[in-house]
Amino acid sequence: MAGSAPPGVAAEVYNAVLEAVSTGQFAAGSRLPGERALAERLGVSRATLRLGLAALEDQGFLERSAQRGWFVPQRVLGEPPSTLLSFTEMARARGLRPTAKVLRQEVRPAGLEEAEKLRIAPAAAVVQIDRLRGMDQVPVCFDVVVVPVNRAPALVDANLEDASLYQVLREQCGIDVFRSAYALTAANADAALARLLGVNPGAAVLVGDEVAYEQNGAPVLIGSNRYRGDAYRFEADLFRSHPDVHTLGGRL
Repeated sequence: MAGSAPPGVAAEVYNAVLEAVSTGQFAAGSRLPGERALAERLGVSRATLRLGLAALEDQGFLERSAQRGWFVPQRVLGEPPSTLLSFTEMARARGLRPTAKVLRQEVRPAGLEEAEKLRIAPAAAVVQIDRLRGMDQVPVCFDVVVVPVNRAPALVDANLEDASLYQVLREQCGIDVFRSAYALTAANADAALARLLGVNPGAAVLVGDEVAYEQNGAPVLIGSNRYRGDAYRFEADLFRSHPDVHTLGGRL
C-alpha cells in the first residue's frame, strides 16, 4: 500500500496501532476505543493520535466513521478486475495466509455434463477434490474441483493440503491455467455448508461455477466455489462494443 508512517510522535501512534491490528488485538471488523481513551492509553494528545490514525486510514488499515469512530476494516477477499488469480494468490497478495483442508480426493467416473464440459468420454476417469479454503484459519470457501485423470494423473496422490492447485498443476502436471469461464450466482447455505463455513444455516453465499482452460483452448478443470457472502467480492471490467466493430463467431 502507498504511504508511510507520519513523522515525530505520531509515528509512535502509527506503529503501536498497526502492531495491535496486525496481531489481532484490534480484530478485523472491530471498533477501536474512543479517541480520548486511546490517546490516554498511548500517552499522546488527541491531535497527535489523529495524525497517526489518519496515516493508517490512508493505507487501508483503518476506516473512520464520523458517527461511530475508528474501525478495522473487514478482510474481504476478491479478485482484481479481469485478472485470473488462484485463491492462494489472492490471499497472499493481501498479506494473508491461505489454508486448504482436503475433505475428499478420489477418482470416479465423469458424469455426462462433466464429460461434455471437459471434452472427454462419458464415464472417463476424473479426480474430484473437495477442499475447505481459508485465510488466517478463518473458513472462506468450500471448493470442489474435477480434473480428468489422463490430463493430470499426479493429482490423484498429490498433497493438496494448504497448497495452490494452480501451482501443483503447473509444477507436477505441466498445465498452465490461462482462462476461466466463470458464472456467479447467489444462494443460501444449507446446514452442511453452514457448518463448514462457520455461518448460520440460510446465510448468504456466492456460488462460482467455472470451466478453466489452457491457452490452446483445451479445458483443464471444472469447479464450483461456495464463498461466504461476507468474505468475498467479485469484480469485473465490463466494456460496450463499438457499433462499428463486428465480432467473429465461433468457439474461443
